[in-house]
Amino acid sequence: MSRKAPEIDLKSAKAITLRGFVFLPKSNELRTVDGKAVDLRSQSAEVLSVLAARSGEIVSKDTLMQAVWPDTFVTDDSLTQCIADIRRALGDDAHVIVETLPKRGYRLNADPSDAAAPNAVVGTERAKPRFFQRSFILAAVVLVAVAIGAYFGVKTWRAAAVRSSDMPRIAVLPFDDFSAGAEKGYLSDAIAEGIITELARSKTYAVIARNSSFRYRDQPSDAKQIGDELGVDYLLEGSQQKIGDRLKVTAQLLNAHDGSHLWANTYNREIGDLFVVQEEIIRTLADRVGRRIERPLPESDAAQVSALRYYLMGGAEIEKDFSAEGNKLLRQFSLKAIEADPDSQFGYIGMAWHYRHDAVFWHAQEHHDEALKRAAEYADKAILLAPDDADSHYVRAQIHNEAGEVEQALARFDQAIALNPSDSSILVHSAGVLLHIGRVDEAIDRIEQAMGIDPFHPDWFHWDMGWALYEKNDCGAALTAMRKMSKIPIGAHRMLAGIHACLGNQREAKEALAVFLKDSPGDSISKQRRQWEKNYTAPGALDRWIGHMRFAGLPE
Repeated sequence: MSRKAPEIDLKSAKAITLRGFVFLPKSNELRTVDGKAVDLRSQSAEVLSVLAARSGEIVSKDTLMQAVWPDTFVTDDSLTQCIADIRRALGDDAHVIVETLPKRGYRLNADPSDAAAPNAVVGTERAKPRFFQRSFILAAVVLVAVAIGAYFGVKTWRAAAVRSSDMPRIAVLPFDDFSAGAEKGYLSDAIAEGIITELARSKTYAVIARNSSFRYRDQPSDAKQIGDELGVDYLLEGSQQKIGDRLKVTAQLLNAHDGSHLWANTYNREIGDLFVVQEEIIRTLADRVGRRIERPLPESDAAQVSALRYYLMGGAEIEKDFSAEGNKLLRQFSLKAIEADPDSQFGYIGMAWHYRHDAVFWHAQEHHDEALKRAAEYADKAILLAPDDADSHYVRAQIHNEAGEVEQALARFDQAIALNPSDSSILVHSAGVLLHIGRVDEAIDRIEQAMGIDPFHPDWFHWDMGWALYEKNDCGAALTAMRKMSKIPIGAHRMLAGIHACLGNQREAKEALAVFLKDSPGDSISKQRRQWEKNYTAPGALDRWIGHMRFAGLPE
């Protein structure tokens, strides 16, 4: 998609004050009034620069998109993420400084006097050389990533027929579950997740990732607030109750800009009609907010619903307790799913994950190859039964990757992304494969896309961005990315050590590695080389990493 940049002089605006902060459009720097630099992503700074050039005016989304992403196809989620980033930097939780005008755009409300504090300006002048060097590197990363566009590795996404500004933006909230006892807590998420996947797959709707929309579970629902936080036009919410062999599902569609009700319905069906009900909700929602989805209704199938329920129970166990014991429970529930419906993919996906976890985490030395072989057999069976299930291709991609089959892994990741573009985790995990083979710019692009569709993404996305920027040899930005995590986990301290080593910070590198080694005391240079030599194929990348580990003090 081509965009013609509007004629806005982004650098003409003077420094403006924003409730304790100063923004300098000429250098795209945000600082506190006493001159301390405030971290802001380069694209976010560009958005703020456009708003600053028209301070006090309403700036449409199209204008912002055209100014920051000219001649490039990106979705509105990229802009939403930048606005959220600006608000976080300014502490603008009430959305007073950067105001949202529903269906019109955004307005930057600067302080009455636009004279910046003298200390902030002087501090900026002193910091210019170092800042510009870092800004240039970051800008290069962003420009290359933007040039790739909305690349997901599949032609269907790149050839989206609808302009991003015309795509309805939808968030599917977690459905309340009024079931009792052991029936509670599984099928309601299955309904909502299925709707998210199918709407995203249509390429006609921008759908917020599950992680972000599900964060509103068990919270009072304020449609306008949620809509503003997620940057969406519509919200779908509902409830589910399973009583014996009966299923009651309610669903309602809300206008996220004013909270008005657009549609509601209640479905009282046999339990086997779960997938039929899900499809009917998708059809109705699509018809109300955008482009109609036409396809045959699925058949009623109680056995398949039972298999899905066992699969979800196993997944909940391993998520709750990622351990050898949790993995055994995943196996038990997956086998029950296969017994309930041997013609459904769900149990085979669960078994593939079980053996993959077994190979990588709990029997890596003794049974690694055999466990991966079994995992591949189960994943292939799942794909055979359900070639349009994203999770089947996702687990197969992970197994290919563990086996060092990089090209096959990328192909499977691309297929999984095509089948469920709203799954931010698949995007970020696929970026890891790209980093191993040296396609760093594409990896950064995918991580940024994942953050765009998942505004409340988990901390580990910053970990992967830190890794990506380390591979880019932009280690200052990599350190900034790592520090965006609310708490850097122990496992991430090895990456942190490598970044400090890249920056020449030997003391900090040794300290970070010491934290990591408390949890992994047997790690060594030789183990690192054996672990990564099959996957880390980018020329010189593994030797660079090993060199930094030596610098940090990892024993041979």
